[in-house]
Amino acid sequence: MTLGTPRIILETERLLIRSWVDADRDLFREINADPKVMEYFPFRRSHAESDALLDKLNGSIRETGLGFYALELTETAEPIGFCGLSLANMPEIFPKETVEIGWRLATRFWGKGYVTEAAGALLDFAFDEKSIQAVLAFAVEHNRRSTAVMQRIGMKPCPQMDFDHPRVPDTHPLLKRHVVYAAVSSRVTTA
Repeated sequence: MTLGTPRIILETERLLIRSWVDADRDLFREINADPKVMEYFPFRRSHAESDALLDKLNGSIRETGLGFYALELTETAEPIGFCGLSLANMPEIFPKETVEIGWRLATRFWGKGYVTEAAGALLDFAFDEKSIQAVLAFAVEHNRRSTAVMQRIGMKPCPQMDFDHPRVPDTHPLLKRHVVYAAVSSRVTTA
């Protein structure tokens, strides 16, 4: 499937947050096969599996405006990974309308604050442009890199919502337990 012309979602100081294009396929394959990037996942994806997932992600962006968007360095026009807002699609854990934020970068771009920059902008976008009231993030409980980003963008831990991921096989017990963080729009008032 051809991914077409990029649709720009947001721009930050250093990043373009956009839909995917065919030229991004190699980076997406790299991310999904990299043992460091996928350390907290029970599997790696083949090229064919990565291509199918990328097509699905781009389809979601076209259909709903939500999805895991490509991140591109403004300075070099180089794709570096993804960050996005998507329906959590975990009815056994969360209500159907639950929106999650998530990310992955190629390892050579780690440690430069790109995910924090993109995720912070996307939270503002969720609340201000999409009128989403709350956004969740979840990760394997030992994934300190991801939980550190969650904290840096102002998300708060929700230990009452932590769960054992139903799609992680029992053969990977250290990857089952997931912690949940949440950010709530300032427009939401509590009684």
